[in-house]
Amino acid sequence: MDWGMKNRLSRIIKKDGHTVMLAVDHGYFMGPTTGLEKLDETVKPLLPYADVLMPTRGALRNYIPPETDIPICLRVSGGTSILNETNLLHEGIVCSIEDAIRLNVSAVAFSILVGQPFERDTILGFTQIIDEANRYGIPVLAVTAVGRGLGKDAKYLSLASRMAAELGASMVKTYYCKDFEKVVETCPVPIVIAGGKKIPEKDALEMAYNALQAGAIGVDMGRNIFQSTDPVGMIKAVNAVVHKKYTPKEAYELFKSNKKT
Repeated sequence: MDWGMKNRLSRIIKKDGHTVMLAVDHGYFMGPTTGLEKLDETVKPLLPYADVLMPTRGALRNYIPPETDIPICLRVSGGTSILNETNLLHEGIVCSIEDAIRLNVSAVAFSILVGQPFERDTILGFTQIIDEANRYGIPVLAVTAVGRGLGKDAKYLSLASRMAAELGASMVKTYYCKDFEKVVETCPVPIVIAGGKKIPEKDALEMAYNALQAGAIGVDMGRNIFQSTDPVGMIKAVNAVVHKKYTPKEAYELFKSNKKT
């Protein structure tokens, strides 16, 4: 691993070995997602408590001021919308590495969908991005999407995560599940968990805590933060779980206390 790659990863994974990634890339297939209708207004107060921001290139250019000092993990896969239920997440490359370099990113993110008829397409696109990104010392975050009919279980997520690592991913983003330690143990690169659909704040904090106890290095949350009744309070609480070793109960109390101020 060269100096550039190590330097970029050190910006993403902090000195304590953990990271809080804020995912705001939903618009690339969901359009104006609830909570991100005015992305700049939502994201600005959250940035002090995030280690990494994960947007699309359009969101980065149009909503995030260039003087913002936060590492960027850029979404570079896409190609389908939420309206295309048959081929949802049948993704290809939608952003060149050259453009990612122009945007001064610290990493790029690409979704693979294992276990679907078109898995080969997403995997080949993923490996192409790895070759191109690694040529310039840019790490790749593999996002292991879950296909129709495949549950969020350790057997499937271990398969998808291990495949991503074997194909060259520097990090993996996957879902938390029962026996999550088996997913972590069989994946040789760092894992962050996806927040997934909005769930109650207390449950999301417990999920983050349990994932870290099982070996995840952090979270890449979106909707469970920006769709919260108090997004700033929620990201403070998530940050406390990840970096300050708060228990779910302590973090939830922090969340509730923020709402009172």
